[in-house]
Amino acid sequence: MKKQLLFLFLIVSSLGFSQGVVTGTVMAGDIDEPLAGANIVEKGTTNGAIADFDGNFTLNVSSNSGVIEISYLGFLKTTKLFSLSNGTANLGTITLASDADALDEVVIVGRGIIDLAADRATPIAVSSITAAEIQSKAVGNVEFPEVMKNTPSVYVSNQAGGFGDSQMFLRGFDQTNTAFLLNGQPINGMEDGRMYWSNWSGMSDVANAVQVQRGLGSSKLAISSVGGTVNIISKAAGRTQGGFVRLMTGNDSYMKGSFSYDTGLQGKWAFSFLLDHWQGHKKWANGTAGQGQNYFIGIGFVPNDEHSLNFLITGAPQWHDQNFSVGLDDYEQYGLRHNNNSGFLDGERYTFRRNYYHKPIANLNWDWNISENTNLSSVLYASWGRGGGTGPIGSSGNINPFRNESNNEIDFDALVANNIANNPDGIGTFGSAAMRRMSVNNHNWYGFLTNLEFNPTDNWSMNVGADTRLYKGTHFRQMNDFLGLNAYADNFGYGDQRPSDYQLTETFEANPWASLFSFADEDQRFAYDYSENINYIGGFGQVEYKTDNFSAFVQGAVSTQSYQREGRAEGTEIEGVNGLGKSEKVNKFGYNVKGGLGYSFTESSTIFANAGQYSRQPYLDNIFDDVRNSNYILEGDNEVDNEEITGVEAGYRYKGGNLSIDVNLYHTTWGNRFVSGGFIPGDPDSTNPVEQVDRYQRFTDVTQVHIGGEFEAKYRLSNKFMFRTIGSIGNWKYDGRTPYQTRDSETNELLEEGSVDLKGTKVGNAPQSSFGFGFKYEILNGLSVDADYNIYSNLYGFVNARDVIEASQMGETFQSERLSPYTLLDAGITYKFDFGGNNFTIRGNVYNLANDIYLNQKDSFGYYYGNGRTWNASVRYDF
Repeated sequence: MKKQLLFLFLIVSSLGFSQGVVTGTVMAGDIDEPLAGANIVEKGTTNGAIADFDGNFTLNVSSNSGVIEISYLGFLKTTKLFSLSNGTANLGTITLASDADALDEVVIVGRGIIDLAADRATPIAVSSITAAEIQSKAVGNVEFPEVMKNTPSVYVSNQAGGFGDSQMFLRGFDQTNTAFLLNGQPINGMEDGRMYWSNWSGMSDVANAVQVQRGLGSSKLAISSVGGTVNIISKAAGRTQGGFVRLMTGNDSYMKGSFSYDTGLQGKWAFSFLLDHWQGHKKWANGTAGQGQNYFIGIGFVPNDEHSLNFLITGAPQWHDQNFSVGLDDYEQYGLRHNNNSGFLDGERYTFRRNYYHKPIANLNWDWNISENTNLSSVLYASWGRGGGTGPIGSSGNINPFRNESNNEIDFDALVANNIANNPDGIGTFGSAAMRRMSVNNHNWYGFLTNLEFNPTDNWSMNVGADTRLYKGTHFRQMNDFLGLNAYADNFGYGDQRPSDYQLTETFEANPWASLFSFADEDQRFAYDYSENINYIGGFGQVEYKTDNFSAFVQGAVSTQSYQREGRAEGTEIEGVNGLGKSEKVNKFGYNVKGGLGYSFTESSTIFANAGQYSRQPYLDNIFDDVRNSNYILEGDNEVDNEEITGVEAGYRYKGGNLSIDVNLYHTTWGNRFVSGGFIPGDPDSTNPVEQVDRYQRFTDVTQVHIGGEFEAKYRLSNKFMFRTIGSIGNWKYDGRTPYQTRDSETNELLEEGSVDLKGTKVGNAPQSSFGFGFKYEILNGLSVDADYNIYSNLYGFVNARDVIEASQMGETFQSERLSPYTLLDAGITYKFDFGGNNFTIRGNVYNLANDIYLNQKDSFGYYYGNGRTWNASVRYDF
């Protein structure tokens, strides 16, 4: 009898707690991909389920009707009503909308600091890339910027230079004029605005999302966003326990291994870490080997509902050998993979050009929910960059005779033998030997950002904050490899500080880990030795008003920036000022102001217009006449003033059903620029004395006008097929007249000056027209293919200052060489499956599938061919 009662109780219990089954599929709205791992919960109960790799879920529910909640990190939580029929209910496809600020599932990344498009109701021209796409297409032997190349107005080039040597252009502006932010923090170089992607080679492993904001963007900081703002959001300490292991291989012996684990929120704490190692025999061109690691540590602490803290430290130490641009004749004679920096030494590949760097970055984020409508976000951050690049030291007469006639590579064994023969005492000089030196670029950077957000009503939101940065960069040369000798005798740059036969006797490794603590003391430095000190203080504010169909905002920022050089070598004397000691301190004031309007005339359609004015302080490297060698500051007619940028843009956005369309128009004027024309070698046979000496040229008031339009559209035909297309058409030209000077490269003597008309000269280095198409198709459950096809045209080469001047003096308009248009096809395949209860993903990518041959950039020294066909494949286990 007891057994019968127990059996009856179990039946009743099962009926009470499991009335039926609800099924469905969870998809990402923006990228039309299944959201594997999405959480599905029956509201009011503890009944839950997890979506599988195809986004499918099966949930046992306890009632005939009710509500389920669906959530996923980075997407807006949604609810769905269900009603059982015959014990089941199929909810079909449930699409989650992307929410760039949906950080409830992570332990803080500084939500008030990260300026994402979703933070503001007034629209901007923006494209977002999720972690899923980054992990699929931009991990491994592919540059991180290439994950952005399938967004409008983005161009990536120079991939054949080596691991991490690519460049990115946005609306025709290079990386120094595009603001890159990591979790809201500026990461462009403080001295010159440059981005070195090799320093961020691990970013694809730790990025949760990337948002490309073209033009004025939504950032409140007074940053260098002439072309736009790229906001990279890293992972943080996650609330959900789990991890993954991934193994990858690729062309030319590329290998990569990754391990990541999150403890999940255990009480008030959460811990996350990621470790990674990669190496490759070459990127694509000869002599471009590389190796590196990536690490990430995140610690989250949530003491209560009001406060959240997160500490993270990440770095990507790496070294990679480099390939530079050369003339077309060299490619024709020696092949497209030709690299004249490289050769063999003792049977091993050796090169004069190796980049090595280690740049740990740490930050501590604090979010404080002061009240229901007020919150404060702050971040204290620091980075310590150590490393540089190697290059030859010595006369070309001790290098070029040892080049192989068939491939132009260097026979380093013969070069070493020549060094020894020419220097029996083991002490080399510039004229008697060729060795490998290192140009060191170390820095310490500390910053603090804080933002107070106040929302007094549903219609009004206000922000006010501060941005402080302290930076010191130190630059010098040291020796790396004496190549068969014991010392190098040279006092170049030090004059009377050292005897003429002063010897450098120590060498240092071109290794990113060693570079953290091992670099030359002052007595082993040569050529130049100086520091750059930059202090930056800024304040910003924003007010926005919004209703159901209308929004408007106004934003402003002011900043002051000081510059000072401190030299430890005599260097070059200019106007009685040499390179020793501290220079005068220069202070520059800057500001920006921008505003915009948005109006939704239907639930799906929105129009908007934004306008802004920037007065941007110049970079420190432009303030000084010869920053490597002298404390002399440009002044008078040559003083470098703020650059002035004016931007106007308008757009239309449609999001309805399975279709989304974005169309944008823009007009950007970038004026009062300082541009150095670069080194011009002397021609002793010329009858013009100016042309007989090595010289450089300087422009002091250059203006560029960039006008264009762009579009992006996505259409989901079904749950199995998604199609997208992008396009950009621009008209980017120089405009107006600019003064110029030609100066002797050694003495700085003024050789000639005048003014030239730049009007009508096309801006080079990025294609002014580009179009692209892409799709993803699920062939079978878990098996999908995708492809992206891009077309680039109206691509002009580097604008050479000398050519512009000569053409203008003849009454002509200079146009750089127009490179041939080209196309690229990339393709990938993904297979997700469950094996023994474990989740596995196999992914393969082929870049430049058709193996097209194309030129993708011409700089001041020569041409770059793009990579031929490359590939990678990986297997990932999630637990």
